Amino acid sequence: MVKTSKGKKLTIAIDGPSGAGKSTVAKALARRLDYVYIDTGAMYRSVALKAKEKGISQEDKLGLHRLASSLRINFMTDGDQVHVLCDGKDVTEAIRTPEISRLASAISKEKELREVLVRMQREMGRKGGVILEGRDIGTVVFPDAEVKFYLDAEGEERAKRRYHEMVEKGIKVDFKETREALMQRDLHDMHRDHSPLKKAEDALVIDSTQQSVKEVVAEMVRIIKERI
Repeated sequence: MVKTSKGKKLTIAIDGPSGAGKSTVAKALARRLDYVYIDTGAMYRSVALKAKEKGISQEDKLGLHRLASSLRINFMTDGDQVHVLCDGKDVTEAIRTPEISRLASAISKEKELREVLVRMQREMGRKGGVILEGRDIGTVVFPDAEVKFYLDAEGEERAKRRYHEMVEKGIKVDFKETREALMQRDLHDMHRDHSPLKKAEDALVIDSTQQSVKEVVAEMVRIIKERI
């Protein structure tokens, strides 16, 4: 396990747009370092799924705030797989549909909802030894993280990755619609009023367009070791 010279476990932040490979890279890096992986995007997706199930509108700020405050969201590692549990139920696959993705993007703009989930994320990562990935980790959730990355890739490549991810899961999707949804998600994330997607000033940018997951992880490990 990687630690500082004082024996402290690190907090590692990975931000970036949809389809850049954040989840895959973060999980691989967590295994490599023996750290805990926290998928913050899955937390917003879990709220979106529950809101849909309970018939709570995305415009109902109070309802979303109450819902998020009541949920128990946990991550369970089983070999190479990371499962998302919401109130004890495995929602790993259910939160990855295009519909839930769109709803998660819409509700993530709400300040009160973000405040609830940010508190959860900080509690999960307060002892270090964690890798968190999302869109505002290095800027809002853990601005003092010891290591920050901004993982990016060209838009067309990100759309291809998202499309193939959906197809492999047996979800019927159209590539053009997938690309349009991804670009729309980028627009929403970068221009929302609260905690927009942007690179932290001290984050290192890694372009994954032409790199494999193994290559990206190797580069991150090298940088992390240099930093400590």
